Amino acid sequence: MIDKIDMRKISILVIAVFFFFGCKQKFTIYPTFYYWKTDYKNKKAETNYLEQFKSKSLYVRIMDIDFNPDIQQPTPVSPINFSDPLPKQIDIIPVVFIVNHIFDKIDTKQSDLLADRIAKFVDAKVKQAGKSNYTELQIDCDWTKTTRDRYFSFLEELKKHPILKGKTISVTLRLHQVKNIISSGIPPVKKALLMCYNMGNLRKYGEQNSILDQHEMDVYLKDFLENYPLKLDVALPIFEWAVVFRNQQYAGISKRITQAKIDDKKLFKQRGTSILYDLLLDYPAAGLKQGDVIRWEKISPQNLFATSKFLSRYLKPEERNLVFYHLDTDLLKHFTNEELQKVIANF
Repeated sequence: MIDKIDMRKISILVIAVFFFFGCKQKFTIYPTFYYWKTDYKNKKAETNYLEQFKSKSLYVRIMDIDFNPDIQQPTPVSPINFSDPLPKQIDIIPVVFIVNHIFDKIDTKQSDLLADRIAKFVDAKVKQAGKSNYTELQIDCDWTKTTRDRYFSFLEELKKHPILKGKTISVTLRLHQVKNIISSGIPPVKKALLMCYNMGNLRKYGEQNSILDQHEMDVYLKDFLENYPLKLDVALPIFEWAVVFRNQQYAGISKRITQAKIDDKKLFKQRGTSILYDLLLDYPAAGLKQGDVIRWEKISPQNLFATSKFLSRYLKPEERNLVFYHLDTDLLKHFTNEELQKVIANF
């Protein structure tokens, strides 16, 4: 028979094991936003959100890079203009989005030239933003198996650029690149940002929400995220959009359709309780025709809370940036401060 001392030892051991596995050490989370517009204006309402969340930095899209077939070279698209400087207390993290197919079309010499031009262009834009320096440059590219080697070589060249000496080069990471780590490879950087949005099939007709899909996260992250070798920041969506279908075929995303338009019963009729809406008449201003179907995709506080809970179970415990996409008062008004703070607290 086990004596009282042995029972006490067993009880202490059980409690110790419970606390070891049940208590996850909390690390500092730095909430902030993407700024994804072509003109930066220091709007009080947006600055208030940065202050509210005690944001130390802002991820600012500097430009897109696409391939220009006329000159057979990568070319800047819609670079940002800074009408106002960034707030003094906010550090800038410049972001450059590169269309993936560029790396199918350029050779090593062009890739090296691209790295040089990006470094110089970003540096000039940072100064235009009123900042004398920055510590991180993020490259946003959805690379694939076929573009991997050239993309990684480009990153290596970027890291060696004198302008970027001492700076962190980080990349964005999609779900498929986490699961398919062997074919996708691991980018030659120390840090990545996991983009937890745009994970469903946008072009497929139906009622699914392509922005955020719990099933897709289960498939691509559940068994793979914890072992990903790079330090990871996280981006979560707070945006909404109108996906247009004509004759059940994908026809694009309409920037003219807002929640107010969707709620206009003279313009749209909802299909039951689904997120599909039938256009009741022609809408020339938006390039839409009677009979077009809009899939109105948006993110609820409950969506964000569930996603943050899921991620917190599988991410390695470490300090990280939590980036909401994107800084826009019309989007943020759908969320209370308390709701977003609960999302942040899950990490």
